[in-house]
Amino acid sequence: MNVAMKLLLAGLCAVPLLATAETSDPTLPPLGNSWPTYSGDYSGRRFSSLTQIDQANVKHLTLAWAARLKGGLDQGGGILAPPGPPQIVGGEAKEAVVTGGLFSSDAPISVRGSVLQVNGVLYATAPDNAWAVDARTGTVLWHYFWKTKGGTHTANKGMGMYKDFLFFETADDYLVSLDARTGKERWHKEIESFPEQYFSEAAPIVIGNHVLVGAGNDSDEPGSLRALDPETGEVQWKFHTTPMNPGDPGADTWPNIEASRHGGGNVWVTGSYDEETHLYIFGTGNPSPAYGSNSRKGDNLFTCSLVAVNVDTGKMAWYYQTSPHDTHDWDSAQTPVLVNGEFNGKPRKLVLQAARNGHFFVLDRVTGEHLLTKRYTPWGKWTKGINEKGQPIRDPDRDPHVGGVIVNIDGWANWPPPAYSPQTGLFYFRGYESYGLLYFTETDPRGAMGMGGIARGGQVSLGTVIRAIDYKTGQTVWERPFEAGEGLVGAIGSGLLATAGKLLFGADKGENLVAFAAENGKPLWNTRLHGVSNAPETYMLDDHQYVMVAAGDTLYAFTLY
Repeated sequence: MNVAMKLLLAGLCAVPLLATAETSDPTLPPLGNSWPTYSGDYSGRRFSSLTQIDQANVKHLTLAWAARLKGGLDQGGGILAPPGPPQIVGGEAKEAVVTGGLFSSDAPISVRGSVLQVNGVLYATAPDNAWAVDARTGTVLWHYFWKTKGGTHTANKGMGMYKDFLFFETADDYLVSLDARTGKERWHKEIESFPEQYFSEAAPIVIGNHVLVGAGNDSDEPGSLRALDPETGEVQWKFHTTPMNPGDPGADTWPNIEASRHGGGNVWVTGSYDEETHLYIFGTGNPSPAYGSNSRKGDNLFTCSLVAVNVDTGKMAWYYQTSPHDTHDWDSAQTPVLVNGEFNGKPRKLVLQAARNGHFFVLDRVTGEHLLTKRYTPWGKWTKGINEKGQPIRDPDRDPHVGGVIVNIDGWANWPPPAYSPQTGLFYFRGYESYGLLYFTETDPRGAMGMGGIARGGQVSLGTVIRAIDYKTGQTVWERPFEAGEGLVGAIGSGLLATAGKLLFGADKGENLVAFAAENGKPLWNTRLHGVSNAPETYMLDDHQYVMVAAGDTLYAFTLY
């Protein structure tokens, strides 16, 4: 068993009656009974070894329980109302700010991120809220509410866990640590400066005695990754995703140090960890300004990149940029997936990513060596070809301009997690096609910082599609297209889960939960949930395998009876 996962499991064993969680190193058995971290294990594969639910019996899957989660401050239900679960309130603000943003404190709760399952307890989050739920019955055990100062409330992607401590990020830039047994706050620490308009939403990941957290800013500040001590919250190291000083690696890919110091490269999504090399591999966001790129001539490292950082030192080991000098907000903040497999007839230690720019990449995860680039979508070509490094060559004629250009408005993939099955050798992810007119409304760089200076018009969605890609060739083996959904969840879609029962769980166009045959995408079972909002997960309790998923403010658990 790898050292980092041993430390994680040793810590989790402080919680009584903990079910054994499998290790995550791709050379070892995949996860099964528990779901103790963002992707289930460190590999990013979201592949469960559980086989009780399979292609033959999945049609008998039935609802075990449903739990509706209530967010915000508990106002009480009146004299005759039954008592609710204990509520714990934290936050730096005296009164919670109503942000008016998506999924904000005044909007309906939506569970978008991963839900941990350890020792029969589920730990779920939404912006400003965290809950513990009995994984057998759906009973809410406690609720924590964070009184926010404000910020961008898009989604909270989940928690990290160490011993019986939980960690989650807040939209106003704090890392909060809770006691998993009671929900009581242990401490909270500032991640980045809220007045500088940072916001934080990635799920923390615990590796050994490091809690890794990311932050970003859609204005004009640099993204960052930092490691904190899980006991005290003290910072161990900090890594900026753009150069901060003259002479730093990558500084020569910016016109000047001021441009790189305000260059973006946000860290929105939890990465994956290779125990053998001690490398944490994660994707970075778009450069800033996102569209007005004349003020940042050059490749703009280390934005739109896969980056490998040593977890003990915070030093970068390698990087690979998937979109040099991005001009469309097509970041590389998608989960990297670690696979040990054959490539070109030789065993290789690989990292796979379906990037937002419409291309699938395969790298050597030890060295960062490029092995394969393959465009996975037939629509909306924006390149002149592929260069000698395997990077797309941007076509300047497809950049935004005053007269407007028709492009994919949002990119072809987003942050909802992919999955990989070692049984099929297929990489699964959800893509989407959305096109419209993108044009400048402001050409002055001072007015186009961050995401500014542009407008959109005539946007048309062609819907979403689940694709299965053979990583050895980059070819699409099968795909399931769906018509366009409504709203953000419908547009981006939700993530995926692969199991050793030869199943792939995901959502259809109505965001209903569907079980597909992993080898060919044939639908085998479905249930109407009116809006699957996160990636399905699975776990084993009392000899029953459960499949659990969120739909807005409600968790649903299914099993065989």
